[in-house]
Amino acid sequence: MSKPSGATFARRAPDNITEELVAVLSSKASFEFKALFDIIFLNLKERNAASGGEEMLRLRTYEKLQSLVSQGTVTRTVNGITKKYKGVAARLVTLNAEMKVLRAEWGQKLLAKAAAARS
Repeated sequence: MSKPSGATFARRAPDNITEELVAVLSSKASFEFKALFDIIFLNLKERNAASGGEEMLRLRTYEKLQSLVSQGTVTRTVNGITKKYKGVAARLVTLNAEMKVLRAEWGQKLLAKAAAARS
């Protein structure tokens, strides 16, 4: 018997890269990707969340940034060969709130799992 198509795993873990992108782009400044990545990489290293190597992290960060651009959360301004990225404040606030709820739910889930393991 085959599995029903609607019964798939849809729960996702908190995303450290997107959280850092939102935090950095919440300022009113606009950034080129290189400068933006340098800030995010340092922040992730401080949180001990930079895993997989710098180049892989750079690719994942660029992919997440382009996803935010396609959602309209970040605007991209092209001036010649220079691309600058700036956050859209209203959408960033909404996304940040959603990520905080997800992080809190994930934390509760981990606490419940740890408590069940102790029992």
